[in-house]
Amino acid sequence: MPVPDLSPVTAPGPAPSGPARPSALDPAIAARLRRTPDGLVAAVVRAHGTGDVLMVAWMDDEALHRTLTTGRATYWSRSRREYWVKGETSGHHQYVRSVALDCDGDALLVSVDQVGAACHTGDWTCFSDELPVSGATSAGPTT
Repeated sequence: MPVPDLSPVTAPGPAPSGPARPSALDPAIAARLRRTPDGLVAAVVRAHGTGDVLMVAWMDDEALHRTLTTGRATYWSRSRREYWVKGETSGHHQYVRSVALDCDGDALLVSVDQVGAACHTGDWTCFSDELPVSGATSAGPTT
């Protein structure tokens, strides 16, 4: 399903307290966002069915607006300085089931139905390279 380009591609600006550029994002949602100096908010993406953390990407107000209104995960590429819809070129689409804003307003949790690999390496998740934790313990609270 193609997603139309809803506005011209321009780089997010430096304003950390307001939208990086004009966007149709609901002003009530925009007011709750705490952005980086680049005008971005981290988006943690998880698989809706399993809860697996798939990837982390970045959104500005317009990327969030497009995500909420199209149901397709749309991000801001910091390296290419353009919007990208996950799966547009790879075919590994993300269909958005829900988006939640964290208590500080500086991160989003995007739950998706993932089609194919989420990682650009071809892996299901970008978090498959576990690091050793020497202080790890199995003791903890039981519920």
